[in-house]
Amino acid sequence: MRVSLFITCLADTLFPDVGRATVAVLERLGCTVDFPEAQTCCGQMHMNTGYPAIAGDLVRGFAQTFADAEAVVMPSGSCAAMLRHHAHNVAPGAAVPPLYELSEFLVDVLGVTDVGARFPHTVTYHPTCHSSRLLGVGDRPYRLLQHVEGLNLVELPAAEQCCGFGGTFAIKNADTSGAMGVDKIRSARSTGADYLCASDASCLMHMKGVIDKEDRGHRSPARSLRTVHLAEILASR
Repeated sequence: MRVSLFITCLADTLFPDVGRATVAVLERLGCTVDFPEAQTCCGQMHMNTGYPAIAGDLVRGFAQTFADAEAVVMPSGSCAAMLRHHAHNVAPGAAVPPLYELSEFLVDVLGVTDVGARFPHTVTYHPTCHSSRLLGVGDRPYRLLQHVEGLNLVELPAAEQCCGFGGTFAIKNADTSGAMGVDKIRSARSTGADYLCASDASCLMHMKGVIDKEDRGHRSPARSLRTVHLAEILASR
């Protein structure tokens, strides 16, 4: 199957290994992956901050860039939710092609839960807000993680609570955002996990910031908690 990768802004600029991992998993499963270089942003942050016209331009650009795609896969529930549920609001009539968050594509389209990964560590999973509430990915990421060889998956207390990032919310309401992040990391540390996993680089960036700040303040245990994207675990051999 031919698949087009939408890398997302954060993966492109800050987390390139997430994009590489996504390609590695898809190619391992027999997909041919192409990367349209004209792609830019999904328009979510522009819509959220009150610039619907710019967001609409970006959505139309997305539709044009991926017009010939059989399926578009992205390692971000946040961007997938924007394009699936809000594109018609800012760009009426834009022909957005079939698009999937990574776990949706693997489980629903390819029908796979065991991708041949090995990751011998204890992991806890944070279900991000957009993937859970707008996309409804449900247990798909958990099913994928449960089939990773050597991985010990432990439950995250209060998993349904937001990590506090929320895009521009973290900037406009920094104190509240930071407090929510501290609560999330406290829950993650309580599991004794080596890694805190999520499917959105934005949430991982926020949670890693909290972890790093706590580590610098020497308030964390000797073995620090690390963050990892779902795609990176699934690509691991």
